[in-house]
Amino acid sequence: MKIINLLTDSFLKILLPGIRVTIPLTVISFSLAMVIGILVAFVQFANIRVLKQLARFYIWVIRGTPLLIQLFVVFYGLPSVGVIIDPFPAAVIVFSINEGAYSAETIRGALEAVPKGQIEAGYCSGLNFVQIMWHIVLPQALRMAFPSLANALIAMVKSTSLAANITVMEMFMVTQQIVARTYEALALYLELAFIYLMFSTVLTRLQTYLEKRMNTRGA
Repeated sequence: MKIINLLTDSFLKILLPGIRVTIPLTVISFSLAMVIGILVAFVQFANIRVLKQLARFYIWVIRGTPLLIQLFVVFYGLPSVGVIIDPFPAAVIVFSINEGAYSAETIRGALEAVPKGQIEAGYCSGLNFVQIMWHIVLPQALRMAFPSLANALIAMVKSTSLAANITVMEMFMVTQQIVARTYEALALYLELAFIYLMFSTVLTRLQTYLEKRMNTRGA
């Protein structure tokens, strides 16, 4: 009975930071990551030599280092050189840059999967490179990349728990505080896992719905 009362009392205390912090952190970070990913993918697809090398370096560094260390470098490391960033913006910056590297590779692969004949047809129609990318290639590429990008969004929801390490008051950190007070670690962490599962399930259902809509339109 004591555990049930504790879980009932703590549910909203954990859920509310999820709605106020975890979801906004995910939405803002993933939106910025998509912008980064598209730009970096375009640079590679256009084969602009110097910019392509910079893009590959960025992807190499970000994908080759742990997300947690990236958070620590930005939040705890940069103040040593005079750059101080508040916890939430620091988390947004790191998650955006991190996911942008992965999204760039996903989108690049999708861009390269679009038949070259469509690009040539665009030139024949009098369109320039940017217009062809924006109106012809990118819509098809994003459609092909959608399942992978949607999976990345779901993964990011769970990865936001790492933001607790730089004092962002999201669900995991709130749960840790309740555990420190009650010593009911198993029950509370299982409750937290259930809430993450709820968020992931909603996104999974939305992904399935949108994929069906896109497949219907493309049929």
